[in-house]
Amino acid sequence: MSQSKPRSINIELPADLDATYANFAVISHTPSEVIFDLAQLLPNQPKVRVRTRVVMTPLNAKLMLRALEENLAKYEAAFGEIVVPGHGDDLIRSFFGGKFPPETE
Repeated sequence: MSQSKPRSINIELPADLDATYANFAVISHTPSEVIFDLAQLLPNQPKVRVRTRVVMTPLNAKLMLRALEENLAKYEAAFGEIVVPGHGDDLIRSFFGGKFPPETE
């Protein structure tokens, strides 16, 4: 068997690209897509505002998960463990002042 060389990909980052800050995500899926709604959850605001929607195939979502895990492992190796306060629904409820799931319109 021959092994193929990894190909290089040129990534273009437009100079006028605006960064989007997100501290909340809603992830859903269909049989053929995984949907990431990235949002801003601000203190004392009753609504979560979705800023960006990313749709990808389940395969690409799994590859993104692997890349994210690898990057977080490198981050923790350099800067220490990321400690998540609370856990599960309790952590999520704390963001909504006890209301879970959040009310949507």
